[in-house]
Amino acid sequence: MKSIKNSQLYQLTYTFFLETIREPAVLFWGIVFPVLISIGLGLAFTQKSEFKFNVMVVQENRTELDSLLNIYAKRNHKKGKDIFTWRIEDKITGNTEFNFYNSDWKSAIISLKRGESDLIVADSAGLVKYHFDPNNSQAQLAYMRLSALIKFPSSNSDSVTDQIKPLTLKGVRYIDFLVPGILSLGIMSSILWGISYSIIERRSQKLLRRMVATPMKKSNFLIAMMFVRILMNVVEALILFLFAWVVFGITIQGNIGALIVLFFAGNIAFTGLAVLISTRTAKTEVGTGWINAVQMPTMILSGIFFSYHNFPEWSIKIIKLLPLTALADGIRSIFNEGAGWVEIITPSIALSGFGIVCFFIGLRVFKWF
Repeated sequence: MKSIKNSQLYQLTYTFFLETIREPAVLFWGIVFPVLISIGLGLAFTQKSEFKFNVMVVQENRTELDSLLNIYAKRNHKKGKDIFTWRIEDKITGNTEFNFYNSDWKSAIISLKRGESDLIVADSAGLVKYHFDPNNSQAQLAYMRLSALIKFPSSNSDSVTDQIKPLTLKGVRYIDFLVPGILSLGIMSSILWGISYSIIERRSQKLLRRMVATPMKKSNFLIAMMFVRILMNVVEALILFLFAWVVFGITIQGNIGALIVLFFAGNIAFTGLAVLISTRTAKTEVGTGWINAVQMPTMILSGIFFSYHNFPEWSIKIIKLLPLTALADGIRSIFNEGAGWVEIITPSIALSGFGIVCFFIGLRVFKWF
């Protein structure tokens, strides 16, 4: 009876593992890059807000707005222009700074087109009119804050925000939404590029042709590659979670056993899909196209960085069928909602079944060269 170390599957697994850890690009994109994304977006959405808006003021005579600016705003001379800066300190919702530029209508429109200003305020006989793009969220926020400020200029931030009770519970922050999404995206990306592209590249370099000359089973070859990639995903996920836990205080509120099962179900789903993608393609350019055709749409649609509920209502049911959506939603429910076995059993079975079906189809039509 052959020992485990002398078995074909063990030797293939060991060889693929050494190849993987010796690739700096694999370590960067699998471990460092997800951490960098969580740092950038996490800091951007967890730091104290500071809002700055540029407003073009179109007025002919001295009006009420002009009087308010002279009372509450600070006058500066910058680039040959007089600028009124109205700054509102707010410890809860963030500080706001308005920079007002006196302008004529033509110059104001040009400034708006170039993105140099957020909105135009036309003041005539005490009637303030706001002109902005209603589809621009930055302009909408500027309008809402400025209109309230003009109505109640003497209100200080404390009296206005006494009734605001910010939610700081774990699970409702953007970083709590982001990290499970990054973890899910890392699983998919690592597997698609680590398995699909690796197989296609070997085929294009005629390396698989040499392997087929040996008594090598296709199943051993693919399973060894899948096992190494899943092992690397475990390491990458642990590093990302430990970083998020230390820096942002991310915790797992649900069942850890359920999380582990869902994690491996997601790995099975994408390893099966990766094998299916790489079964016959012999050109790296074509393989790259196929991988991107799978990765890019799902990354956008599956709510990794922002909620997919912003998409049209008819598309949400379709989006929920995507493997990446099921994995990200399941991990988020465990991290933030305290989900357990009952909540993850259906997505885990669906993901595992999808991956197994894809793997056996890919194994059946797989060609060495």
